[in-house]
Amino acid sequence: MTQELIFYTNPMSRGQIARWMLEEVGASYETVVLDYAASMKAPDYLAINPMGKVPAIVHGGRIVTECAAICAYLADAFPAANLAPPPADRHAYYRWLFFAAGPVEAAVTNKAMGFALPEGRERTAGYGRFEDTIDALETAISGDAWICGDQFTAADVYVGSQIDWGISFQSIPSRPVFEAYAARLRDRPAYKRQKEIDGALIAAMQKEG
Repeated sequence: MTQELIFYTNPMSRGQIARWMLEEVGASYETVVLDYAASMKAPDYLAINPMGKVPAIVHGGRIVTECAAICAYLADAFPAANLAPPPADRHAYYRWLFFAAGPVEAAVTNKAMGFALPEGRERTAGYGRFEDTIDALETAISGDAWICGDQFTAADVYVGSQIDWGISFQSIPSRPVFEAYAARLRDRPAYKRQKEIDGALIAAMQKEG
């Protein structure tokens, strides 16, 4: 019996990452769209995510929040989708999935917010310099395939979302390697379905507003 899978999101959020992953695994799921002003901060949702933010999933009563965790969880929960390497071969998978969730997220956010690290304090920030973080990210996708070689995985969904959004909104510098990788991602049917679904939701919300 298929366990109930509920997806809490707002289309104008990182929920797009989780929806892309849901579309990749091919599982049926219920979407609950929340608004920033009220329902994300309502007691019933805070019981799911005390941070009062999206996305979140509830799968068979199990709660998972944070995009990287949702991607990794769904890859394991739906192994038939083949979105995680065998455990013995997960070195690059874990390395770059959590590199994107940690150093890349922090470096990009701090730069976008105009936060400048005091000179000589780069090691304290964890990611060092923004430029070094982006250079390291480029090495993860410098080939013609995926992060884990020929196998597309949940790491590509999460890392790819960071790169796709980053070059689109200019929070990550445009480089030939990033552009080529993003182009491969945008060809995936699940990526296109996610954009169509969330695009329609955004259009409906703007029309109502």
